[in-house]
Amino acid sequence: QAPLAESGGGSVQAGGSLRLSCLAHGYPSNWGYCHGWFRQRPGYEREEVAGIDNRQRPTYANSVKGRFTISKDYAKNILYLQMNNLKPEDTAMYYCAARRCGETTYNRWGQGTQVTVSP
Repeated sequence: QAPLAESGGGSVQAGGSLRLSCLAHGYPSNWGYCHGWFRQRPGYEREEVAGIDNRQRPTYANSVKGRFTISKDYAKNILYLQMNNLKPEDTAMYYCAARRCGETTYNRWGQGTQVTVSP
C-alpha cells in the first residue's frame, strides 16, 4: 500500500476550482517531514508546484502562485492542495510526496490523481 493516497481530481472548466487531498499513513508525517505536490503534464518533466515544511511554511512554483494553496491537517494526516482559477495548462496528473526535511529527495509517493481543465 502506497504511503500516500491522493483524491479529489476531476474535470473542470477554466476558472473553476478543485481541492486535492492526500492521506499520509505508515510513517510519522507530522514529525520532521516535508511534503509537496507535483504534477506531470504531457510533454513536460515532473515539476513541484507546491511544498510545505514541518513548520507549515509553504512554497509555490511561479506558475501557480496566487492560485494554489497548500496546507496540512496535522490531526488528520491529510495534505491538501486548493486550486483556484484553474487553467487548461494545469491539466496534469498530480502527485503528493514526502521526504525527511533534512533530505532533498522525495522518497514517498502517491499514485496520482488526474486533473483536467477544459477551455
